Amino acid sequence: MILRHLFSPPNNARLARLCGPADEHLRIIETALQVKIAHRHEQFKVEGLKKPAQRAMEVLQALYEMAAKPIDNATVQLLLAGDSNMPLTEDGEALQTRRHELRARTPNQAHYLESIAGNDITFGIGPAGTGKTYLAVACAVDALERSAVQRIVLTRPAVEAGERLGFLPGDLTQKIDPYLRPLYDALYDLMGYEKVQKAFERNALEIAPLAFMRGRTLNNAFIILDEAQNTTSMQMKMFLTRLGENSRMIITGDPSQVDLPPGQTSGLAEAARLLDGVEGISQVKFTAEDVIRHELVARIVAAYEGLPKKPATGRP
Repeated sequence: MILRHLFSPPNNARLARLCGPADEHLRIIETALQVKIAHRHEQFKVEGLKKPAQRAMEVLQALYEMAAKPIDNATVQLLLAGDSNMPLTEDGEALQTRRHELRARTPNQAHYLESIAGNDITFGIGPAGTGKTYLAVACAVDALERSAVQRIVLTRPAVEAGERLGFLPGDLTQKIDPYLRPLYDALYDLMGYEKVQKAFERNALEIAPLAFMRGRTLNNAFIILDEAQNTTSMQMKMFLTRLGENSRMIITGDPSQVDLPPGQTSGLAEAARLLDGVEGISQVKFTAEDVIRHELVARIVAAYEGLPKKPATGRP
């Protein structure tokens, strides 16, 4: 099938931003949808199977409308990640963060945000690059900005690739900092450095290893457990029972990246199985189609998903 479209009124600056440097954006669309795109000035031709060709033309139209300012590759990937039956620009209300344009970019992300808003506990399970942690932190920042909660508590188990805190130099704070750095990065992006520092000063923001949660009850808080696939069964039970009044919990993890000792069951896998269907608890499972990083990340995830399934335990 061959589709032709004339962008009118023609705008050379918009057309250049639509195509990207050396037509890079067009090449991304061609690779993702298996179509061929040719253009001359404002005239575009898309050749391919009917549905992908129509989808490519929709994306081109959306990019042209967005091209009042430069467009990066990530934006093209986000548009391509959207379901073909979804509008290319979300009509949902944006979260109150420094990133005013932040919205769900895939159907699963929209379902994830709805689940967080409607449940006390939400599990976000799936591969890297799907926005599980970033959107969770965005919801937490939004709740804090609206005064729906009094503080944000972010935590993760200090277990990565079989290493332990003891091998790192420095005091305890310096030892745990590398494990928590991704959470800091998300906060700085969503709140800004100065606002994050002020939130720490007034105890409205806390980031700590999972072991620090033992014995506490967290009221009026938005609590996020990241990298939950590296929790043990007891750690996960301990964390879930910290939930207090007027609080929400989000647990994120990738079952394919368990770094626990051999033979040890992942607390995330066990909790997902035991709590499936429990009222007030939602589970959102992401796939390679939800990956919104570099296009190669989605292909890598898809390739690994094609491997034979192994039990969700520590490394073999």
